[in-house]
Amino acid sequence: MTMRRETDPMLLDGIHHVAILTSDTDRLVDFYRSVFGATVEHSSGDGPVRLTFLNIGPHTELNVFEIDGNHEAEHQTPMFGRGRLDHIGLRAASMEAFSEIRRRLIDREATDGFVTDFGPVLSLFFTDPDGLEGEVCVPNPDAETDVRHPPGTPSTGFDTP
Repeated sequence: MTMRRETDPMLLDGIHHVAILTSDTDRLVDFYRSVFGATVEHSSGDGPVRLTFLNIGPHTELNVFEIDGNHEAEHQTPMFGRGRLDHIGLRAASMEAFSEIRRRLIDREATDGFVTDFGPVLSLFFTDPDGLEGEVCVPNPDAETDVRHPPGTPSTGFDTP
């Protein structure tokens, strides 16, 4: 096996999409539109499967599946007990966007508003209407080189409502 050298270019430019299950596409689309400004690229399905492509960033989308008889979206397990994929981490476009997303999530009671200072990144967790946990991250403008903080370290720039 050949190891990638630090000087080799990365061959990926990010995550294209994450596929998720829901029991109510319209409710989920409304949430992501109102909080993140998401747009519907395409929606199809008059039969047992409804598929909606929901753009949540310039190069990122959620592929939302609503499948008759599938109830997986109703089951939520605690963090790190969810299998190989635990949660989705989204990157805010700017600190201003992060603050606005935080406000919208608080208004929808989808977060308690606590912002974690991990050092190079500030982080805010939320839960969507189906119980899927997500995280919004933004580069920390006050980060110190090579300094990392453990989970639960409060950011000094945000008060918890």
